[in-house]
Amino acid sequence: MRVLIACEYSGKVRDAFISKGHDATSCDILDTEKPGPHYKGDVRDILGNGWDMLIGFPPCTHLASSGARWFREKQADGRQQEGIDFFMLLANSGVPRIALENPIGIMSSRYRKPDQIIQPWQFGHGETKATCLWLTGLPKLVPTNTVEGREPRMWKLPPSKDRAKIRSETYQGIASAMADQWG
Repeated sequence: MRVLIACEYSGKVRDAFISKGHDATSCDILDTEKPGPHYKGDVRDILGNGWDMLIGFPPCTHLASSGARWFREKQADGRQQEGIDFFMLLANSGVPRIALENPIGIMSSRYRKPDQIIQPWQFGHGETKATCLWLTGLPKLVPTNTVEGREPRMWKLPPSKDRAKIRSETYQGIASAMADQWG
């Protein structure tokens, strides 16, 4: 199966699918952190290349409820609409199997309610970080390894130049579950 992992620089989801024998490519405007099939650039350049599955991690900067105090400004200057439009571009890409990931935010009202909300602690990581999944042609993920100790580590990260990048990275347990259950 040909799998496009959109807006992924870490290579975690891409490599999880490759380990299961799939032809997976990550795409991001950033370089990949791990060697492997990666398109550095705009996903729109390769979106129509005959993918069987699209797993997208569209930027949440202007969509997540955690930034609601800036919504008025982001609406006025068009940044929020740009985020919505990009999310919807992926949702309406025509790829037969789609999973889009984003935190709790405005896409629940601007698009539709997510099909599933998952937590890292359901997949072997002792952390809380509610993550919405909008699914097309895919089943809900089944938790693989429930962890009892739970900490909101990502929420507590101190300010840094890499904070947003660190917060956006997919947990390995979730990446593995995606490849195992959807691949």
